[in-house]
Amino acid sequence: MIKNIVFDMGKVLLDYESMRACRHFIENEDDQKLVCSAVFDSPEWILLDMGLISEEEGLAKMCARLPERLQEAAKQCFAHWPEYCMWKIDAMETLVRELKTKGYGLYICSNASIRLPSICMDVIPAAECFDGMLFSAEIKYLKPQKEMYEHLFHQFGLKPEECYFIDDLPMNIEGAKACGMDGHCFADGSVENLRKDLEKVLA
Repeated sequence: MIKNIVFDMGKVLLDYESMRACRHFIENEDDQKLVCSAVFDSPEWILLDMGLISEEEGLAKMCARLPERLQEAAKQCFAHWPEYCMWKIDAMETLVRELKTKGYGLYICSNASIRLPSICMDVIPAAECFDGMLFSAEIKYLKPQKEMYEHLFHQFGLKPEECYFIDDLPMNIEGAKACGMDGHCFADGSVENLRKDLEKVLA
């Protein structure tokens, strides 16, 4: 029996587009793409999500691969991206509140840097409804590594077979299933399809 619903954050509870920050701070389209690639599509971004480097170290390496004329813009994009790149999925807020009302335990399991949890609470739909949140940088593992899911179960006293995971990446769903937690791939972004799957597993 499913007792707990576990949500990914980006592209599930929140929509996300890194180019929004680049478009805000940079006029030239080619320069926007250069900065987006150097900052948001960088290996340092992954290391930040894993909590393995500091923001200062990551930003320095990002800027080092850009021409000097774009480095200040890159710093602005990096500093302010949460303000421009994330926004709430309203239909998910309705679903989260419904699930809470029905008595399900609600959790977040997301790849995210150290800074993100403290600044994204205002954008997470119905943030007050969640019983626990686990972010990758806290434990230095990423989904779909099994350690990420095992830490989730251990930290919140959850049984994998009693949890249902919602993530937009198939590999993260497969990683969860390998640890005993079934799930729904939200790659299509359809809350209607998600509801149909939930009706089947929660019946």
